[in-house]
Amino acid sequence: MTRIDVWLWSVRLFKTRSMATQAVKGGHIRYNDAPVKPSQQVSPGDIITVRRPGWDRRFEVLTLLNKRVGAKVAVTAYRDLSPAKPAWLSAPVARRDPGTGRPTKKERREIEKLRGY
Repeated sequence: MTRIDVWLWSVRLFKTRSMATQAVKGGHIRYNDAPVKPSQQVSPGDIITVRRPGWDRRFEVLTLLNKRVGAKVAVTAYRDLSPAKPAWLSAPVARRDPGTGRPTKKERREIEKLRGY
């Protein structure tokens, strides 16, 4: 058996174990559709839901890991059951050209008109 925070970190869903622990404590992780504590033990066949802004990712645990492994090994430890990522999350972000400075008042008005303000 492996703790849920250790498993999330070892399969590279979180960069550090403390980040995984904070996500579990913050209620962003669900274990078989129920709230969970960081010390919850996981086993193969369990469903883990990771809440991301605007998108829930669901994973089925296939194998248990106690230490962080390479990315090629990590993807074999779970099955991704998540629906496709919403299009609005992968839309490109508007960026200004480097060195152009702050927008002028006219440019700000045009940006606000585009956004519908």
